[in-house]
Amino acid sequence: MSNIVQIAYLIASVLFVLGIKFLGKTKDARRGNMLSAVGMLIAIVATLTTLEIMSFVEMFACMLVGGAIGLYYAKKVEMTQIPEMVALFNGFGGMASLGVALSDHFFKTQVQGVEIDTVNSVSIIASVLIGGVTFTGSVVAWLKLNGKVSGQPITFSGQHLLNLLLLLTFLGVAVMTYLFQIEPIYITILVAIALLVGVLIVIPIGGADMPVVISLLNSYSGMAACATGFILNNNVLIVAGSLVGASGIILTQIMCKAMNRSLMNVLLGGFGQTTSAGAQDGPSIVIKEIGVEESAMLFDSASSVIVVPGYGMAVAQAQHVMRELMEQCEKRNIDFRFAIHPVAGRMPGHMNVLLAEANISYDKLIEMESINDDFANTDIVLVVGANDVVNPAARTNPQSPIYGMPILNADKARTVIVSKRSMGKGYAGIENELFGYPNCLMLFGDAKQTLTKVVGEMKEMS
Repeated sequence: MSNIVQIAYLIASVLFVLGIKFLGKTKDARRGNMLSAVGMLIAIVATLTTLEIMSFVEMFACMLVGGAIGLYYAKKVEMTQIPEMVALFNGFGGMASLGVALSDHFFKTQVQGVEIDTVNSVSIIASVLIGGVTFTGSVVAWLKLNGKVSGQPITFSGQHLLNLLLLLTFLGVAVMTYLFQIEPIYITILVAIALLVGVLIVIPIGGADMPVVISLLNSYSGMAACATGFILNNNVLIVAGSLVGASGIILTQIMCKAMNRSLMNVLLGGFGQTTSAGAQDGPSIVIKEIGVEESAMLFDSASSVIVVPGYGMAVAQAQHVMRELMEQCEKRNIDFRFAIHPVAGRMPGHMNVLLAEANISYDKLIEMESINDDFANTDIVLVVGANDVVNPAARTNPQSPIYGMPILNADKARTVIVSKRSMGKGYAGIENELFGYPNCLMLFGDAKQTLTKVVGEMKEMS
């Protein structure tokens, strides 16, 4: 039976690797997700068969209940809430690792009365730290994303010093936990410190950096799972945790590069904090408005269109009307594509998910590096709910907090139409220079409503 379980673990590990490989391309992402899910099912079933405390009926009942809960929330959650859901998933992973570490420590020291060896003790301590930080950090990220806590950086004097002292205290208490394993007070203090540190390291991070935070917390959850694998001596958990931890940190680095920020800079303070320190009170920009009918006429006469989606499109639920606009343009033989910035939205791939939900072909979704040179030869760029990722200040203004950040070259198009509710600033908290450019026209109003009217006008023209 043991050999069969190990073979099942090997198959699950292979499926995890293949799943992550397929997730690297948009058109194969659904297949990758399914392969990973099948691998996880195999790993769970194989693990449950080794447990003597549960019958197959109880195992099936637990899987049925858990699956039902997951299916319910997957169906219920709005696409705009996907980043929040991912943040909670990361938190649940951290909480599970923390729970396993505590239960293993309590069972061995209080029930069995045995001494925990060094490797296992280090694994428990690591799992407590990473799991606790991941849990409360993810909860704070979730609260920031859904607006229950301000998305602005929350800071106070001596914050970084307090974090350092807490970590040093954690290391000291960790040594005491190893030396005096029978005393539950030490492991309890470790848990409390880990949970507090999770809160303190996320609250000073602004909303603009949430994609990086979610990616980093995802990596933390993987490392916590890996540490739990050593506690339970479970090979597939070690492999799965390592894969998640490594892929998460790689993605985090990609996110930081896309924002021209270092990871340490993100962790020590967000855009909001930087902006308030160096306020930008330049001259007010002069904007030009455009109406629905004029917008429809411009689209009708164009030969090429690039859409730059942002979080505002998700809020307005405008992805389906974007497909209708695409269909109207393609009926007129207009080249129609979407330019995807790595940090558009609230998490990596957020725009891809939204547009895929509207049945927009994957080959229409072009990454920044592949499409940036095409803007100069494009008739119309439609910016829907995006802000900082098309702000020319990243190229032209050394005093701007986003200076050096790679952006989409929307300003180089012949005409730019910006669909926004108002002149509100993006998460970086600065004005967008693009809005005052001679080739930029502002289409104010709810994106879904205004673009529906534009599509309606185009249908009447055809």
